Amino acid sequence: MPRRPQSRNAPNVGPTQRQLRVGEMLRHALSEILIRGDVRDPELNGVPITITQVKPSPDMRHATVFCEPLGGKNAEQVIEALNRHRGFIRGLMGKMIELKFTPDLRFIEDTSFAEAQKIEDLLKSERVARDLKAQDDEP
Repeated sequence: MPRRPQSRNAPNVGPTQRQLRVGEMLRHALSEILIRGDVRDPELNGVPITITQVKPSPDMRHATVFCEPLGGKNAEQVIEALNRHRGFIRGLMGKMIELKFTPDLRFIEDTSFAEAQKIEDLLKSERVARDLKAQDDEP
């Protein structure tokens, strides 16, 4: 019996190929804008920002931008500054990309780097090393 495809509104369905392609196009455009320094703000001046992922909504009208300043320092201020200038950034992006609509942007901090560091520190902890050593000693 053939499987029925899941509906587009199902909660466990991932992004479509188009969403992934558009997200990557938006990420490249944003990176170029930030590298060129088109956004003039003292909070962003000289701060390298990593755009890790852009997730467009299914209708491509909105996009969530996951970003992190290098080293994670002053992340809150940097994210606020990007959100203050999102209309200007959207206008610049509209000239760079070929979409019917340029999506509204929402910048949020990407915490995956901090989570990865937390896991790394945990794995290197004395407690984990002791547990691993105890397992090695067992026959």
